[in-house]
Amino acid sequence: MAEIKGDCGALIAPSILAADFARLGEDVRDVCERGIDYLHIDVMDGAFVPNISFGSAVMKSLNGIATVPYDVHLMVEEPIRYIGDFLTDNTEFITVHQEACKDLRGTLRAIHDLGVKAGVSIKPNTAPEVLDEYLAEIDLILVMSVEPGFGGQKFMDNSLPKISYFRDKREELGFGYLIEVDGGIGSANANLVIEAGVDIIVAGSAVFKAADRTAEIRGIKGIEG
Repeated sequence: MAEIKGDCGALIAPSILAADFARLGEDVRDVCERGIDYLHIDVMDGAFVPNISFGSAVMKSLNGIATVPYDVHLMVEEPIRYIGDFLTDNTEFITVHQEACKDLRGTLRAIHDLGVKAGVSIKPNTAPEVLDEYLAEIDLILVMSVEPGFGGQKFMDNSLPKISYFRDKREELGFGYLIEVDGGIGSANANLVIEAGVDIIVAGSAVFKAADRTAEIRGIKGIEG
């Protein structure tokens, strides 16, 4: 697992959803060389969210190109059906949505049985308290700061108290999960989520569409100078 070091305020996981798919391998190699920590894999099924992205074959095509771990985000109904498809030597996290699982505890157990860390995501209108009973079983909590389904949306401020809620719970109860946030974040507002307590920032368009990717990555991570 990547670690926060030195003057870095957070880790970064660019979402390949915003990459140029005509040159996906080149884009991924480029951002890996510029200091990212994870590669965020947004998978959408057109049912849980109103969009379809790609399947495991696209992710696996990056094996040998990506030099950072995969951070897989399954925005699909009953993701337990597909978690095995996203297992590679490069997969560190598989994150599912609380709202999409009939048996969240069973899904987390199935992910752990694969030898992978289990994450849970919640939508903007989902109260953070819904995860209270699962916190001891979660390795990563992904707070959505936009409605899942499309890239390039505006950051929603109601994600900030949720991030702080999970930070405070972690400190109070001694849990070890990481806190991630996804949606509408770039170098101009990353400080807001870092101050709230986030560990990993997902950024798509901000990184892949940036004129200076290195500067944007450093800005999002909170690296000074």
